[in-house]
Parts: sequence; structure tokens; C-alpha cells
Amino acid sequence: MPILRSIQYAVIALTYIGLGLGYLPGLRMNRATIALVGAAALMALGVIDLQSAWAAIDYKTLVFLFSMMVVSANLAAAGFFQLALNYLVHWTRSPLGLIAILTFGSGFLSALFLNDTIALILTPLVISLTEALSLNPIPYLLALAGATNLGSVATISGNPQNILIGSFSGIRYLDFAKALTPLALISLLIQVGVLWWLYPEVRSTKATLVLTPQRYRVFKPLLVKSLLITAGLLVAFLIGIPPAEATLIAAGLLFITRRVRPERFLQKVDWDLLVMFSGLFILTEGVEKLGTLNGVSPLIHTPLSILGVTVLLSNLVSNVPAILLLHQLLPQPDDRTWLLLAAASTLAGNLTLLGSVANLIVAEAALKRGHHLTFWEHLRFGLPLTAITLVLTYFWLY
Repeated sequence: MPILRSIQYAVIALTYIGLGLGYLPGLRMNRATIALVGAAALMALGVIDLQSAWAAIDYKTLVFLFSMMVVSANLAAAGFFQLALNYLVHWTRSPLGLIAILTFGSGFLSALFLNDTIALILTPLVISLTEALSLNPIPYLLALAGATNLGSVATISGNPQNILIGSFSGIRYLDFAKALTPLALISLLIQVGVLWWLYPEVRSTKATLVLTPQRYRVFKPLLVKSLLITAGLLVAFLIGIPPAEATLIAAGLLFITRRVRPERFLQKVDWDLLVMFSGLFILTEGVEKLGTLNGVSPLIHTPLSILGVTVLLSNLVSNVPAILLLHQLLPQPDDRTWLLLAAASTLAGNLTLLGSVANLIVAEAALKRGHHLTFWEHLRFGLPLTAITLVLTYFWLY
């Protein structure tokens, strides 16, 4: 039995190391397959059975994630995000103005839709824009990466970990937004200040930029339909309809079409993320059954210790696995504790390039276009931003 228990612990440790790195050396595995294989291994080792594994999966979270991806895919196909960015950048003609518009614009979009989706869609558009203006793209890419994390703090629909917390806590969408939207707005302003401090070339407020019109295609019938359904979805959130139900209905309405093949939208769904979540739910159930983290529970009895452990775990194993682990350890958490978990796990994602999927999406997309956003370049930006926003979070909530 001691040997079996050691093997079970080793499987859990190896799985979380892989989740933190995003790969396992020598193997062609990503986070989704690592989570799934880890869950299967725990079943094979007798930690959990198929019935308890199935029961561990939070279907509401998966439905919400899938449906939000469908909504975002429709808006992207209609040309909404290109239209929004083009509209935003024409409000300014200065480098600092462009940083501010990009920060608050992408932050606002990330609050409404999944931050990873916004990072994926806007990165090539931002690179094209900076190349057309002969600007150094790095500060603008950092603005995009940071803002997608900061803006997503504001709402339950902003990022995957907030969706989890919304499901676990039962906090209403509007109550969540009321509590954390001011924090998100102040954090976005702080980001503009950090970029102003780090990059002298973005400090100019003079109207020196000549913004040529960006060519893009807008599919008007789909755009009108998507915007109307999205507006209805936001109203549903505000009046208290459960998010999973509201988003599934919205996705269902968007699939009713005579013009666009459904494969176009289904191919845009991040199936890897859904598989990863399913594996993580099962893995977390196994961790709980083994009592692996029983020794950690006494260490998170104060708001400050919860903040510290959340930041540490979020950067070791990523923010979604961190939330799945931590929510098991909090005895009867109140709304402020849930909000602290949401804000800390999201803001911690700005600390390093590996801290959030949105950061990696921006870095990888930029590399494909010949621009190298290094780990140290991001850390120079992320360290002061994360430190300031986490201190702000603690005093804001407590």
C-alpha cells in the first residue's frame, strides 16, 4: 500500500508539473492531454471510479465556456472585433493615446467575452497596426496581453477561472461586476502608467501618427444578428438568469442560420480547453480523495494568506488548476473570499509570460509575425504591474 500511495502522489505531482509547464519533456502532450491522462491514471490506480469522475465534472462551467466560445466565434466571423479595433484607434493620433485606447478597449472586450479569445483575435490586428505606423510593437503587445487579463477581472464571463468561481459561489453576475469592475478600471489605468514609465517612446501625446484605414470584411447580416443576441445575453446576465442557461440559449439562437455552415463556428471552439477542464475536475476530485492538500488548509485562514497562496499556485500550475485546488480548501468561504480568489488568480497571470494562456497566445502569435516577446521583457512589465494591482486588490476588498 505505501508503494501504491507513492505512485498515486507521483502521478498527481507529474500531472501538475506538466500543467504548469504546458508540456512534458520528450512527449507530444499539451495541457488538455496532460489533464486527461492524469485523470485516467488516477482511475487506473483506484483513486476514483468512473461514476465519481463523471460526478466531479461541473457541467455548468463546460456549458458556459462552450457557449461563450460560440458567441465569440460568431462575432469574429462577422468582423466585429476588427471593426471595434479600427473604431477605437481612430480616436487618437498619439503613441500614448494609442496605448490607452488599446488598453481600455481590449480590457472592455475581455470583460464581455473570454480574454483568451480577445488575445487570439486582436494580436495579429495589433501587429498589423503597429507595422503600418512604424512603431515598436512590444509595448503595444504588452498592453494587449496585460489588458486582456486586467479587464477580465470585472465579470464572471471574462475568463475561465471567473466562470469556475461563479459556478462554485453562486454570486450573481451583476453583483460580481459591481464588486470588481472598479478594480479592473483602476488596474487598466495603472497599466498605462507602467508602460509610460518603461517605454519612453510611448510617452508622446502629440498627434504624430497617421492612421491609414485598415482593410477588413464585415458580414452585416451576421453582425446585426450576433450583436442583437449578445445584447440580449448581457441583459439576461443583468436580470439574474443563470449564466450557463443564458449563454446556451444564445448559442442555440446563433446556430439557426441559412447562410453560414455550422462547421465554421464549431471549428473555432477551443475543444482543448473543454477537455482540459474535464480532466482537471476529475484530477481535483482525486486530489481531494487522497487528502493531498490537507496540510495546506491551515495556511490559508486569513485574506492575506489566501492572496499569497493563490498567487503562488497560479504561477506554478496556472490559474484554473489553482482555483480548482483552492476551492476545496476554503471552509464556508464568503463572497469576499470568492472575489479575492477571482481577482488574485487573474492578476497573478500578469506576473510572468507563463502566468496566463492569454500571455502565451500573444507571444506565440507575435513570434509567427517575426516579433519576439521574451520572458524577461514581459517580467520587466509584469512584476511591477502585478505587485501594484495585488496590493490594490487586498485593500479594495478588505
